[in-house]
Amino acid sequence: SSGINAEWPLRPGFVILFHDPEDQESVKKFTEKVAEESQDQRNSVNFLHANGFKFAHPLSHLGRTTKDLPVIAIDSFKHMYLFPKFENINRPGRLRRFIEDLHSGRLHREFHGEVFRDREGEDAAAAGSDEQGSASSQEKKDREKKKVPTATLR
Repeated sequence: SSGINAEWPLRPGFVILFHDPEDQESVKKFTEKVAEESQDQRNSVNFLHANGFKFAHPLSHLGRTTKDLPVIAIDSFKHMYLFPKFENINRPGRLRRFIEDLHSGRLHREFHGEVFRDREGEDAAAAGSDEQGSASSQEKKDREKKKVPTATLR
């Protein structure tokens, strides 16, 4: 047996939780949300979690470091897409919508600079009390100034 999963190339990507290996709470929450919201999406993406310290390089492609853990991203084999804030996993349907945005092409279009205004402000209340939300806004402004993409082709 070659050990190769024949289904692997047919799935367009991975939904990955990068976490601190001592943080089992985020793994538990991620696993619960996948089971609650995205069980039927297992045919179209793979779900996994990874040690964020061992996989610090992919995090750097997302503009994140181990200090930002936990981080959720989709690796589509062309690009890596960042789930805005781990805390949003607690908002009903957000993880599912993130995966649907991969399939609809929205994440790809956003990656290449298309701006969608239909969700503006939906996290404003949470961002106001969240330092990471403020940093994300500043990072976006910095990226726009430098024209640096959120992630790069690996």
